[in-house]
Amino acid sequence: MDKIAMAIAAHPDDIEFMMAGTLVLLKNAGYEIHYMNLSTGNCGSTENDSITTARIRLVEAQNSAQILGAEFHPPICNDFEIFYELEALKILSGIIRKVKPSIVLTHSPLDYMEDHMNACRLAVTAAFVRGVPNFKAPFPAVTNYNCAVYHALPHGLMDPLGQTVKPEIFIDTESVHAIKREALNAHKSQKNWLEDSQKMDSYIAAMEDFSMKTGRMSEGFFHAEGWRRRTHFGFSEPGFDPLKGLGKVYWPSINSIGIKGSKI
Repeated sequence: MDKIAMAIAAHPDDIEFMMAGTLVLLKNAGYEIHYMNLSTGNCGSTENDSITTARIRLVEAQNSAQILGAEFHPPICNDFEIFYELEALKILSGIIRKVKPSIVLTHSPLDYMEDHMNACRLAVTAAFVRGVPNFKAPFPAVTNYNCAVYHALPHGLMDPLGQTVKPEIFIDTESVHAIKREALNAHKSQKNWLEDSQKMDSYIAAMEDFSMKTGRMSEGFFHAEGWRRRTHFGFSEPGFDPLKGLGKVYWPSINSIGIKGSKI
């Protein structure tokens, strides 16, 4: 199995909020890591026009990927134009076939906005058809190697109806939290936008709040990211869970193992 992990999200800064810590830990464990936002982020400003905003956010995302040590893949559409449609699916399928990730990190199937959920659907299907030769994409189908898809916690740690979403897996990100923070801080244009659009007093503080709340849910970690592993059908052999290879930073939810424990 090639040790390759790919994070696929909707907008610049989504990876940094909910996925970047795990991505860096995978890199530290010997994985080649890839970073892709499907959207340019062109609507994420009340101060600049769409073209200027997209240009600023592209540079910020590239800087963030460099901080994380990830290979950057450019966006393929604009904000609010991420749809589960054929052309986007073909493009993303071609990229996954070329990269051949054994781990795909993406959004929760249920999240607070459609861009996140559509990005998730595209990532899942693109990974599913990696070995389907009759689905035509810019890169030919590959063998159906084991590929695990993990869904991050939704923004705010709740579904669109306000119900708390509890992960199956916790990853202790405290050792790489400073890098995660630095990567999110690369998206400086988002400070005013998130304060205005989501009443988020500080996007850095919001990320840290999510991180610490997830840590408390784990009952063992201080900073953590939470994941739910998609069923193996169409993706891998049963039980394929490569995040477990991260060792002591991996901890199953007490709900998934049926007992209460400690990471020690």
